[in-house]
Amino acid sequence: MKKYFSSALLFFSFVSVFAQPTVASLESKVVQWRHEIHQSPELSNREFKTAEKVAAHLKALGMEVQTGIAHTGVVGLLKGKRPGKVLALRADMDALPVTEENNLPYKSEATAVFNGQKTGVMHACGHDTHVAILMGVAEYLAKNNDFAGAVKFIFQPAEEGPPAGEKGGASLMVEEGVLDNPKVDAIYGLHINSATPVGKIRYKAEGIMAAAQRFKIKVQGKQAHGSTPWQSIDPILISAKIIDGLQSIISRNAELTKEGAVISVGSIHSGIRFNIIPDTAEMVGTVRTLDKGMQNVITQRMKELVPQIAAAYGGSATLEIKETAALTYNDPDLTAKAVPSLEKAIGAENVELMSAITGAEDFSAFQEKVPGFFFFLGGLAEGLTPATAPSHHTPEFVINDAGMIYGVQAMVQLTLDYLK
Repeated sequence: MKKYFSSALLFFSFVSVFAQPTVASLESKVVQWRHEIHQSPELSNREFKTAEKVAAHLKALGMEVQTGIAHTGVVGLLKGKRPGKVLALRADMDALPVTEENNLPYKSEATAVFNGQKTGVMHACGHDTHVAILMGVAEYLAKNNDFAGAVKFIFQPAEEGPPAGEKGGASLMVEEGVLDNPKVDAIYGLHINSATPVGKIRYKAEGIMAAAQRFKIKVQGKQAHGSTPWQSIDPILISAKIIDGLQSIISRNAELTKEGAVISVGSIHSGIRFNIIPDTAEMVGTVRTLDKGMQNVITQRMKELVPQIAAAYGGSATLEIKETAALTYNDPDLTAKAVPSLEKAIGAENVELMSAITGAEDFSAFQEKVPGFFFFLGGLAEGLTPATAPSHHTPEFVINDAGMIYGVQAMVQLTLDYLK
C-alpha cells in the first residue's frame, strides 16, 4: 500500500509539474528562444519576425494579444482569477547595426541597410535575452495564474531609437495607449549587463540611468585652397574649438559632485579633398545628465558657446538639441517594495545597490506616466571578468545564457508579490 501511494504521489507530482511548470523547468526553452532571436536580429521598427514569434507564443498561452502597436510592438494581457491591480512588464526587441565577431553556434549573419550603408545586424545590447526572459515569465504566469489583477506584457520596438524620419519606441507606445485599457498601475523592466556576474541583480532608487539629448551643430565658414588658409574661414578649426569648448562646460559648469554628466561628439563630417579647406562642417553628439537642473545649465551653456566660438573665428554656427530619453527614474516607494521580492527570488546576498550610470533607456517614457522600477541583471560570460567583458554595442558583446533564469525568477516574484 505504501509503495502504491508513493508511486501515485510521484505520478500526480509529475502531472502537476507538467501542467504548472516551475521557473527552473523553463530554462532550456528560454535559452532556445534567445538563440533563435539572436540568429535573426532586426533593426528598430523592423522587428517583424521577432514580433510574430512573440505574438504566436502569447496567443498559444491564451492571452488577449494586440500587434502593430508603435509599428511592430506586441502586447499580451493575462488576467488573474480575481479583480485587482494591473502590472506591466516590458522587454525591448530591437537589434543594432553591428557586425558580430563572436564565434557562436547561433552567431548572427544578418545584414541590413542602415543610414544608406550596408551593415551587419546584431543583438549587441542583450535585447534578445530580454525578449526570451519575458516570454518565459509569460509562460509561467499563464500556467500559474491564481493571482488577483492582470499582467500586461509589453514587447517594445525601437528602444535604440527609430530610423531617421520615423517615430517609435516607448514614447510612441505610450502615445498609442499601451498603458490604458486596462490602465496600468505600475511597470517593471530589466536590462542584462555583460560585466555583472551571473546570479547578481543591481538596482538604485530614483535616478538610475541618464537623460539623453541629441545635438547637431552646423558650422559655416569660407572655402579656400589648402595652401592659402588665410583666405579661408576654416570650419574644421572652428569645429575643433567648439568641441574643446563643449568639454569646458563639463569641467567648469557642471556640478559633478551632485551627479555625473557627459557631452560627447560622436560624428563629424567636413570636406572631400586633402588640399581644400571646405566651407562647412557638421557634427552630432549626445548629452547625458542625471539631474534636471544640470541638464538645463548644460543646454543653456551650449546655446551660448557654440555661436560665440564660431563668431570668434569669423564663422557662424547653429545648434539643434532635443531630448531623446528622459531620466530613468525608479519610484522610491515601488523600489522599496521591489527589493524584498528580488531578495526572495535570488537571495539577499545577490541583490546589490549600484551607482547611477550615464547610459540612457527609453523605459523612462513609461516611468513618466506610471511608477516604474528598472534593474540590471548579471550576464558575465564564463572566462571573463568585469574588466575584460566586452561592452554593450560592440561586435564582441557576449552574454552568458545562465544569467537569464535569474531574470525569469526575479520578474515572476516581483509580479506575484505586487499583485498580492
